[in-house]
Amino acid sequence: MATIYDVAKKAGVSPKTVSRVLNGDAPVNKNTRAAVTRAISDLDYVPSQAARTMRSKKSGLIGLITGAISHAPEPAAPTGLPDLLIVQAIQKELASQGKILMIADTGDTSETVPLLARTFAQHRVDGLIYVADHHREVDIKLSDVGCPTILVNCFDKSGTLCVLPDDRAGMESLVTRLIQAGHERIGFLSLDPEMSAAQLRLEGYQAAHAASGLSSDPALIAHVHASASDESQIILSAALEKLLSVASPPTVICCGNDVMAMRVYGLLNSRGLRVPDDISIAGFDDHRAISEVLTPQLTTVELPYVAMGRFAAQLMLDVTADNTLQPRNPNLVRGTVAWRSSVTKL
Repeated sequence: MATIYDVAKKAGVSPKTVSRVLNGDAPVNKNTRAAVTRAISDLDYVPSQAARTMRSKKSGLIGLITGAISHAPEPAAPTGLPDLLIVQAIQKELASQGKILMIADTGDTSETVPLLARTFAQHRVDGLIYVADHHREVDIKLSDVGCPTILVNCFDKSGTLCVLPDDRAGMESLVTRLIQAGHERIGFLSLDPEMSAAQLRLEGYQAAHAASGLSSDPALIAHVHASASDESQIILSAALEKLLSVASPPTVICCGNDVMAMRVYGLLNSRGLRVPDDISIAGFDDHRAISEVLTPQLTTVELPYVAMGRFAAQLMLDVTADNTLQPRNPNLVRGTVAWRSSVTKL
């Protein structure tokens, strides 16, 4: 196996110059750099990661803990957006900056998180990222890892650095667009009120009304659990019936997510109602396997998982490069409205 001294001899330079080229910690003449690079290639030289870590005190490794692998849904059963999208975006961004992402799956149980975190610490990762399956509060102990930690799609009571979707702004943007399209009676089939996203999206719904000089009618708001169980379907059907039975019914209904919107399409069809001719429908997530396949295609709001992953990766690069950096917290990433044919203008 070739050593740094073999590379130096072949390139006609000193081992220190080879080290400078490898670490990028000092200026090197263009021709000299090219000679060293050719020598490295010709000799198939692989730098010692352990030695480089000892010199720089940086391993170039980032640890990531997630449950995205163990709880990934079957392709034939779409639910919410898969958190694997966040993981993929983080990996791609870190790889582009020469970092190696080490991923550990929780096995769909939070009890494994402390052990995984300690294991990463033993491997001297420069930073640790935890990715949750949906926007929620978590109670996990990562403070003993001894390196920068970032939570993605979740937050905790201790104020750990986190990256979250801006659910409030997303819903506010959607409802504002609906109002601009002439809709003033806007129904809202919200998610389970115990979910963090549900309250934030409700606030966005109400803020859009207030900003447009409209009052939000409580009779047009219903909370629905979004699972696919038979009981949930009965609850959703009853909530939809409630909205459609008010004296002045909505002209458009916002659904808590795209899965719920898909189910509402079916319920409306069973009542002989057409979307958007009889009533308009909007969702939230922009789950393309749903929003672009439904007929008509679904107007919805992007849940910005890819952008969140990129942001989290760049944030990790920033905080590991500068220990004095004090970034804002929480970091909210806003999605855009995807306007499609499920909403008609009045």
